Amino acid sequence: MTPVALEKRPKRNKRGTGARRDMSPAARRRSLTGWAFLIPAAALIGIMMFWPMFQALLLSFQTGRGSALDWADPLLFNYERMLNDDIFRLTLTNTLLYLVIQVPIMLISALVLANILNNPRLRWKGFWRTAIFVPAAISLVSYSLVFRTIFATDGLVNDMLLAVHLIDSPINWLGNTDTARLVIILGLLWRWTGFNVIFYLAALQNIDPTTLEAAKMDGAGPIRTFFSVTIPQMKPMILLTVIMSTNGTIQMFDESYNLTRGGPANTTMTMSHYLFDVSFQNNPNFGYGAALSYVILIIVAVLAAIQMKVGDKRD
Repeated sequence: MTPVALEKRPKRNKRGTGARRDMSPAARRRSLTGWAFLIPAAALIGIMMFWPMFQALLLSFQTGRGSALDWADPLLFNYERMLNDDIFRLTLTNTLLYLVIQVPIMLISALVLANILNNPRLRWKGFWRTAIFVPAAISLVSYSLVFRTIFATDGLVNDMLLAVHLIDSPINWLGNTDTARLVIILGLLWRWTGFNVIFYLAALQNIDPTTLEAAKMDGAGPIRTFFSVTIPQMKPMILLTVIMSTNGTIQMFDESYNLTRGGPANTTMTMSHYLFDVSFQNNPNFGYGAALSYVILIIVAVLAAIQMKVGDKRD
C-alpha cells in the first residue's frame, strides 16, 4: 500500500471504531427529547405488564385458598399437579381440537373470500366488504348469546331442520359433546373469518400487478397464478394471521363460557375457561391458576416460535 493510500485511511480510536464526532447541542437536545417521551411509556409498560407477570410467576409457586398462601413444598407442586389433573388434560385436548379444526378452515375461507372481494369486476364491493367484517365488530358476549339462542332445543336451527324434514325431533345441540363443540367451531368461524379477510385483502391490494400480468403472458391460468404468484407474495401476511389465530384460539374464553358453560361435563371447556374457574369460582386457588396461566403462555410462545421458524424463510 502506498504512503498516499495510508494517509487517506480514516483514523481509528483505540477500540477500532471510526472517529466519533461529538454530538451537537441540537442533536443532543433531540436525543434527550426522545428519551423523555420513551421513558414514561416504558415505565408504564413495565409497571402495568411485566411487574404483574413477575408477581404471577411467584404466585405460581404458592399454594393455599383465597389470600392465605404459602410457598409450595415442593416448589413446583402446582405444575406437578397438572400432570394428574384430568380436567386440565381434557381442556388442553379441547383447545387443541378447536385449534386444529377451526384455524385452517377459517384461514383458507378468508383467503378465498379475500380473493373474490379483490376482483375489480365485482359489483357492490363496499357492501360485501362491510358485511363480511360486521361479525368481527360485534361483542363477543352478544354473538355468543345469539348463537346460544339459535342452537337451543327450540331454536331457529331445529325449526328449520324440522321444516325441511331433515330431522324427526329437535337436536340438543348444546347438550351433546360433539354437537356442542361443532357449535363453538361454527361460532368462531362466523366471528373471526371476516377479521382475517381484511388482512388478506390488504395484502392482495399491495401485490405488484406486473407479476400477475407476467404470469398471464407466460400462459399461467388463474389457479396456477394464485398459488405460484399471489400466495408467495402474501406469505408474511399469512404467517401473521396464522400466529394471531393460533394465539387467540389457545387463549379462547368467551365462546366456551358464554355458549356452553364448558359443558356437558367439561367436554367443551377451554384452558382459559378452566383457569377462570380455578381462580374465581368455587374455592379460589390463585396459585394453581397462576401456574395454569404460565402453561398457557408457554404453549403460545412455543407455537409462535415454531410458526416463525417454519414460515419465515427470509435470509
